[in-house]
Parts: sequence; C-alpha cells; structure tokens
Amino acid sequence: MGEIESPIDFDINMFLKNLTKRPGIYKMLNIEGEILYIGKAKNLKKRVSSYFRANSVSLKQQAMVARIVEIEVTVTNTEGEALLLESQQIKQYKPRYNICLRDDKSYPYLYISSCHDYPQITFHRGAKKKRGKYFGPYPSAGAVKETLKLLQKIFPIRQCEDSFYNNRTRPCLQYQIERCTAPCVGLIKKQNYAEDVQNTVLFLEGKGNLLIDHLIDKMESASKKLEFERAVIYRDQITRLRTVLEKHFVHGEKGDVDILACSSKGGVACVQVFFIRNGQTLGNKLFFPRIKDDCAPEAILQAFIPQYYLERQVPYELIVSHSIEESELLIEMLTKQAKHPVSISDNVRGERLKWLRMSQMNAENSLQSKLADKQGVYARYLNLQEELGCNDLPKRLECFDISHTQGDQTVASCVVFDREGPIKSAYRRFNIEGITPGDDYAAMYQAILRRYKRLKKGEHQAPDILFIDGGKGQVNEASKALEELKVNNVMIVGVSKGPDRKAGMEKLILVEKEQPIDITPGASALLLIQNIRDEAHRFAITGHRQRRAKAKKESVLESIVGLGPKRRQLVLKQFGGLQGVSSAGVDALSGIDGISIQLAQRIYDNFHHQDDY
Repeated sequence: MGEIESPIDFDINMFLKNLTKRPGIYKMLNIEGEILYIGKAKNLKKRVSSYFRANSVSLKQQAMVARIVEIEVTVTNTEGEALLLESQQIKQYKPRYNICLRDDKSYPYLYISSCHDYPQITFHRGAKKKRGKYFGPYPSAGAVKETLKLLQKIFPIRQCEDSFYNNRTRPCLQYQIERCTAPCVGLIKKQNYAEDVQNTVLFLEGKGNLLIDHLIDKMESASKKLEFERAVIYRDQITRLRTVLEKHFVHGEKGDVDILACSSKGGVACVQVFFIRNGQTLGNKLFFPRIKDDCAPEAILQAFIPQYYLERQVPYELIVSHSIEESELLIEMLTKQAKHPVSISDNVRGERLKWLRMSQMNAENSLQSKLADKQGVYARYLNLQEELGCNDLPKRLECFDISHTQGDQTVASCVVFDREGPIKSAYRRFNIEGITPGDDYAAMYQAILRRYKRLKKGEHQAPDILFIDGGKGQVNEASKALEELKVNNVMIVGVSKGPDRKAGMEKLILVEKEQPIDITPGASALLLIQNIRDEAHRFAITGHRQRRAKAKKESVLESIVGLGPKRRQLVLKQFGGLQGVSSAGVDALSGIDGISIQLAQRIYDNFHHQDDY
C-alpha cells in the first residue's frame, strides 16, 4: 500500500512506529509551527496512519499531509475525553483544515432578582453571579428584548436599573403608559407585586395553562368580592396570555429541545439552531461554520455540536436534520457535561418533523443568500485587483481613520476585511497622545507605527492593501511609518472624498503616483472601498465619543476637593452615570460609603451652584 510523501525532515515511519494505540488527540503542524488540523481518535496509531495511505484519503487531506512537518499527540483516558479536548483546542486555535464554529459570544438570559423587596426583571449576559432566577438562553439580545416588552404588557414588573429605581420621587413614564406599577414610590402593595413576579416566573417556566387557570380563579374571586377593577385586570391578563400562548408555545413540547438543521454547498455551510425552552419557542440563530472545502452536513453537525455546547447549557434533546455517525459518543459527552440525560434524534414524526423541515428550509434559504453575497464580494475583490493593478487577488484589507473634536480626545481606528466581510475580532482603536492637537498627519503616523509594530511581533497578519481615509499627507505619513518598520509588502491606498465630498466621486491616492487615480464610475470595487472606509469612520467616531464622554465625566467631578478617582468611580456606578449624580440630593449622596455630609454637599453644590444666581 503506497504512502503519501511528506517533508524530508519528518520521518513518518519512525513516528508511527512509536505512536501509542491509546485514545487521544493529534495536532498536525506545518513548517511555520501553524496548526493545520486537530483530530481525536479512539486508537491514535490507527487513525494517524490512515492519513499517510494514498488510496484512503481525499485530495483535501493529501494537500494537508504534504504540509505536515510535525505531529503532536495528547493521550487521554477515554475517547469521550479526547472529544472534549479536541473541541476545546479547535475553538482555541481554529486550524485551517478543521470545521470551526465562529461564535464566541455568551448567550443572553432573562434575569429576575431575588435580593429586592420589589424584584427587577432584566437582560443578562455573562456569569450568573447575582442571586435570582435565570431564564434562557435566548438566541439573541433582540429575542430577550422582545420577551421583556411582551411581559411588560401582561405583568408590569419593573425593568429599570437600581440607580434609577432608588432615586425616584414620582412615577416615571412607564407607569403612565401602564407598563409598570410604580413600586419605587409605593403605588402597589408588596403582596400584589409579589403575585405579578410569581406569575411571570410561571409564564417563563412554560406553565402557561396552569397560570391561566390560576388567573381565572383570581378573577372569579375578585368578582364575588365586588372588586370589579381588579377582576378586569385579571381578565385582560388572561386574554393577552392566550394570545401569547398561541403564538409562542410549541404544540406537544413541554421540555427543552434544540432543533439543528444543516445545509452546505460551494465551500459554505449553514447551521440553524431553533431554541425551545419549557415548551416555549425562544427564536432561532444562524451559524456559518468555517469549512475548508465541501463537507457533508453529517460531518458539519458532528463537528458543530461539541464546539457549540462545550460551554453552554445543554437541553434534554437535540433534533438534527442528518444522522450523525458518532451520536452515541456525543450523547455520552453531553450527558456527562449537562448532568442530565441528553438524546440526539434524527428520525422524528408529526409536529417535530414539521419544525425540523421548517428549520431545514430556513438553513437552505440562508445558505443561498450567503452564497450569492459571497459571489458578489468575490467579484468586488476581482474588480479591486483590476482597478489597482495588483499582481495577486487581495485577501486581506485594512483601513485607518482619525476622529477628534478640535484636536481633543483623538482616536484612530483600524478595521479589517477579508473575502468573507468584516473581521470584527481584528478591529483595533488607538488613543493618540503626545501630538499637537488637530495634527491628523502625526496621528496617522503614530497609529500606523503602533499597529504594525505588533505585526513585526507576529501578533496579526499583514494586509495586502492598507486604505487610508485621507489625502496625500496621510498617505505619506503611513508610508513613512511602514518604511521605518521595514514593512514593504503592503500596498498603501489613500481614499480622498473628492472636491464635493460626494459618495462615488472618491479619488484614490497611491504613494508612487503624483496625481490621484480615478476609479471606473460604477465599478463594484468602489462599493468595497466605500464600505471599508465608512466602517473605519464609524468605528473611529464611536471610540472618540466614548473617550470624550469619559473625559467629560471625569472633568466635572475632578474639581471637587476630597473626591479622588476611586470615590468618583463609586459615585458614578451608584447613580448610573453623571446624569444620576447631578440629580441626586445631599442625603442620597451621603448614603454612599466613604461620602461624608460635607463632601456630599460639595458634590451637590458643584452641579447646582448656578441656582444661586
């Protein structure tokens, strides 16, 4: 049986001769030390050997094997442990030849506090450190906000922050539009408020029918006591609840289920996850895992599931669109992690089949849209190559912009695009210091120098084209910074807005050309350039506004004697920002630890001294 050739300095026969037959993971590395692929095996020797048999691997695997100069292995006790470790390492290193899930955000929850006399319901993301009940996870922040809006109409418990709630002297607008019962000023009894909280919990736990029965009893009881206004409130809650239950609850489902549908074509994969919790639909979320070439949906789901559920709450059942080869191993790992039984089903009927088909249809439609968009983006890159006369098709683009207000709080932004679109994890901002206020040339030089010093340290990739939002002066400063760092393989292009500053009239400025070059009117490359330039501008101005707001907060309070940095931060946090501090009274201010009556009076006077005139 023939073997695939590998680099001279990697003796595969010697390596395989000494390789263990125990379970574990293997990492394949190229000559630069980059991890090409991470895999797991029940028998490491048998699995790794299979890559070096010419008649048993695909063309993709052959291309990968040709680059291998080293293989690292980690032995585990079981195949399940290897699967868990493989998923962790793939998420960490994102190897080129693995199917990689590009989603690192924590998922949002609904949170009901238990440490208040009048509990608050609010959006929550991150570690669950606060005491109370958490409901979710929801697929997006929008889904949480939609649920909060819905709950306000049925059970109007407060959603405001404590800093706002604790400083009210009269009801806010939410009370006026009947979205809150104003517990902040005592307009609802604690017992009645607690009842609304309890009903909200029942609703979120999926006990909608039980809740309706409970409210019917309450309505009838209020009617018998001639408390007709109270009875009308219960009647309206029942009506709204019935409407919501018809829309949001899944017939025949009482537990926690995720429905996963996958579609792949043309080197692009789409996975749709449909969330059902306590029999209630929380919405859906689309994922586009990174794949090297065409992969079967079964393989994509098999790679997706452990990566996605590795650090998340696992439901009791996963319904999948395609049969997964290693489903038993996945079930074992997920059950162990979730600490409750987990099942994976692909052969479903009735209502579940209807939901699965709908998910599959949505995944296929989203994939088609992605493919069309990808082809459009690729065409723009081809046109960009043609317009700029590049030898090779550009892969990575970066763009810099400068933002300030009359020279103050100058911020430089760097945004990064590849052929998939923006790479937001690679975006960077730079607070510019030590220059003459308003000197955009010096700001650009400093930003480029700081960014590409990190390139020299190997912290990020070099772009093929560096766009500069500005004219000849900014382009020259960028060129000077790169020359100083001896970075000479990056094409610099200035994007000047033209005489009338109208979109579509941009001029492109190149270092080696005396005059700006005109891009072909209507060229698709111009849309790409405008997109990256506008994104750099948005990112810069957002950073500048944040820096300016922070400086404003600090400057107003810095002049107060006895209010040091720690106390300033404490006061701002307690009152939710400068506006809350400015409206707080002396008693409220002095109620904070470390703030004396005298210091509270000075803070108060600082905001209200104009009242004396």
